[in-house]
Amino acid sequence: MSIGKQAKVLTDKQQNLTLAHLETTRYPLRNKIIFLLSFKEGLRAKEISKLAWGMVCNSDGKIADVINLSNNASKGKYSGRIIPLHKELKILLADLLAEKQKDEYFSLDKPIITTERGEHTTPQVIVNFFYNLYKTIGFNGCSSHSGRRTFITNAAKHISLVGGTLNDVRLLAGHSSLATTQRYIAYDTEAQRKIVEMS
Repeated sequence: MSIGKQAKVLTDKQQNLTLAHLETTRYPLRNKIIFLLSFKEGLRAKEISKLAWGMVCNSDGKIADVINLSNNASKGKYSGRIIPLHKELKILLADLLAEKQKDEYFSLDKPIITTERGEHTTPQVIVNFFYNLYKTIGFNGCSSHSGRRTFITNAAKHISLVGGTLNDVRLLAGHSSLATTQRYIAYDTEAQRKIVEMS
């Protein structure tokens, strides 16, 4: 896949504008969680749709510090992974969990993201969610993959600051190959200029 055909990466300002818009939607809590699962955790559409409460809760039934994404909720045999939970997302999940626990039929094997039509959400529903979101806001070139690409690009930019490497980014993304991870990372011509000047 060429760079020109890849989903656009969103800036921090664009992400904040999107979250502000989601606050005005019919289901702001659920919708912001979908958005942050993509942008702050790097989850695929399938992973968002398959994510269950048991994957984000600890043994006490409270929101944990990590997502334990199972292989069957991900892309394949080795794509399940443990992802640290972003603090903003953790707060929103706790709020949604409190709502869901009011239902006498609630259990931790239930999916986190549901619709009015049923408990189970398909990956296509998540893809459509992002398509309609960006169409409404007017963000051209964005898709359900923009969040994942933004997450991977930002992680790659900052991983060395915390003593990590691109291999850590690969593991967070659930890629079997570092080459796959590298294809997700948006290039920055200004950064390229600066690093040449520093050499």
